[in-house]
Amino acid sequence: EMTNKVELLVFYIVVLIGHLSRCVESFSAVATPPSTSGIVLTPLDGGKPVPLDDYLQNPTGRSLFVFGTYAADFNAIEYVQRLRYYLPILKAECGISKVGLVLNCQPEAALTLLDTVDLERTQVDVFVDNTGQAGKKFGVERGWLPDNDDVNPFIKLIGMLWGLGAWATLPAVIGGYIGNPFVPQPWIQDALAVGQKKGRWPDNALEISGDGTVTNKFDELPVVGTWPRRPLELATLRLQSMIGISLKEWKKLAPDDEALQAGVLTQLGGCMVTENGETIFEWKDPGICAVVNFETMIKKLKGQ
Repeated sequence: EMTNKVELLVFYIVVLIGHLSRCVESFSAVATPPSTSGIVLTPLDGGKPVPLDDYLQNPTGRSLFVFGTYAADFNAIEYVQRLRYYLPILKAECGISKVGLVLNCQPEAALTLLDTVDLERTQVDVFVDNTGQAGKKFGVERGWLPDNDDVNPFIKLIGMLWGLGAWATLPAVIGGYIGNPFVPQPWIQDALAVGQKKGRWPDNALEISGDGTVTNKFDELPVVGTWPRRPLELATLRLQSMIGISLKEWKKLAPDDEALQAGVLTQLGGCMVTENGETIFEWKDPGICAVVNFETMIKKLKGQ
């Protein structure tokens, strides 16, 4: 009887987290309409700056543009990890033929991040914006106390981890531990595999054979192993990213003094999809680890 009560409690908690996640998606999807006017992008390779409005013009299909964060940030890492997995699907099934990404960092940091997650530069047009001006003009959330220059930015960041100025942080983080019995997130396994191949710890979540076949040990969990997203699976990836990317590569990925003064440490990200000059999908992160759910994006782009 006690076991049944525990299982029922776990079920209710999972349903609650799932409801909060849907609230996050609904809130961010109906936020202030995006503005691209005046946004100018600097290519990673140092080429001629490009107005975003001009870049989004795409006679061959739809354009996806991601406003990332600073290179060591969870949101930037997860955007790039998800892009790596979903790009083929977006291009094959959703009419996306142009993909751009701006990161709030220097070119060297952007290159390091792309390398750590194995995202091919030929698949994405990458831009750098060290002070995050593009995201600010787009209207991304700027975190806790963005205009209080007298408060240390790292104190602001700690506050955001508890939901201050970033209300969706805790639901997003807790969801990584509890899992989700309804919505799959196949990008997680792909990102874990990249991390293991590069020697990042934890390195025991997957068994990768010589021919590339992957066995996910989370599938072996009793009862919850059949869930589309198993408990602890996303939390394990985030631990791997924190230790093996954010902390290990901090000197290469961290924001410099100019970026810190501009507030990029607490600035969140977002994305948009355009077609024939019109925005057909947009998202603004409402918290740390609360980036766009690409599964939801794909369904909306496919009209489901």
